[in-house]
Amino acid sequence: MQSLAERRIQVVRDHMALECVCDWDAVIATFEHPRYEMATGAVFDGEAAVRGYFAASRTPFPDQGNEIIAIAHDGDTVLVEFWLTGTHLGPLKFGGKVVEPTGRAFRVRMTATFEFAPNGDGIVCERPFFDPGAVGRALGLA
Repeated sequence: MQSLAERRIQVVRDHMALECVCDWDAVIATFEHPRYEMATGAVFDGEAAVRGYFAASRTPFPDQGNEIIAIAHDGDTVLVEFWLTGTHLGPLKFGGKVVEPTGRAFRVRMTATFEFAPNGDGIVCERPFFDPGAVGRALGLA
């Protein structure tokens, strides 16, 4: 039988793998309550808002994926370091304008925390942390 920490880590691994294949129903099912709090201050709370975030983030990068570097559990949080990858294949809002697809790929390092309710194994909030200009620099836009 898996411990709570092991179950939570597996939920996060599943969540991230499901994001790579755009299985949004299954991603939503990993949440107790869907919520993203971005490092920029933007908050996507509830299923409709989270699905909107998924659609908006995949429009410029439909092949967006992630590669886990390290994962750990502490208290009610799972911490993940990962590579975010993708190819600029759709319109991208960047620097106050819309940049048409360049076909260029990116790979940037990120971290995220996944918060869980006490004694629960459903995600209550994902908080990704990254340098907002990193993708633009990787694409040669900044």
